[in-house]
Amino acid sequence: MTHSPMLEHFAEELRLARAARNMSQAALAEAINYSAPMVAKVETCERRPSLDFARRCDVLFETDGRFERIQRRISRETVVQYFREWAGVEEEAKALRSYQPAYVPGLLQTEEYARAVLSGSGLLSADEIEEQVATRLGRQEILTRAKPPLLTFVFDEYVLRRQLGGRQTMQEQLRHLVKIGESVPQVRIHVVPISVGAYPGLDGPFVLATPPNGEPMVYFEGHWHGHVDDRAEFVNHMIDIWETIRSVALSHQQSLDLIAEVAESWS
Repeated sequence: MTHSPMLEHFAEELRLARAARNMSQAALAEAINYSAPMVAKVETCERRPSLDFARRCDVLFETDGRFERIQRRISRETVVQYFREWAGVEEEAKALRSYQPAYVPGLLQTEEYARAVLSGSGLLSADEIEEQVATRLGRQEILTRAKPPLLTFVFDEYVLRRQLGGRQTMQEQLRHLVKIGESVPQVRIHVVPISVGAYPGLDGPFVLATPPNGEPMVYFEGHWHGHVDDRAEFVNHMIDIWETIRSVALSHQQSLDLIAEVAESWS
């Protein structure tokens, strides 16, 4: 299996830092509160280090953010090629408005739910699935940073009722949505109830991003492609569609109440 250059770079820097301190893998694992097998897998490029792992290494080895910088480059490398442009936009945006009719948006997915979504196509290898799960979870740091963007998510009620993974996976995912909706002030979650019937959102998912400077842009993702469009006329049209979808959705609190109710039905 071919590993990314930055993943190999991280592994080499970790081995060198450990050797300079005359530390065993077990000693390093204990110092950063990770298992020795995990440290071994990172050093042999079998496992991609998490941001938390990288930051703990920086603190231990006093490397002034070096491991974190390499880890972030690994994350950018492992993002699906067509998603890379949008990943940069997403990371810098001051506001994101996401609509999804089919499943929970990636920024709100639990690890098990993400794995179920990515496994569904049957086209990805086990390694590719795990790589994309890790990348997706890494993107979610946008929710917990010091000043997150304003994040508004709208999705169809059918998302709450379509089983992806086991029943426990569904219950944990819906409880996770409620937790984020209640604990992250910048996040707003709205559900379009099934009773609405036909509405514009059924044509497919999209995300609108408002950058720190400049005009909004929109992102569409298909089976094996993604497309970013910043043409003013087109973006304004999608904003109109967004407003129409948003107008038929439940309020934030009503949505959280519905999600919590459906979560218990997955017991």
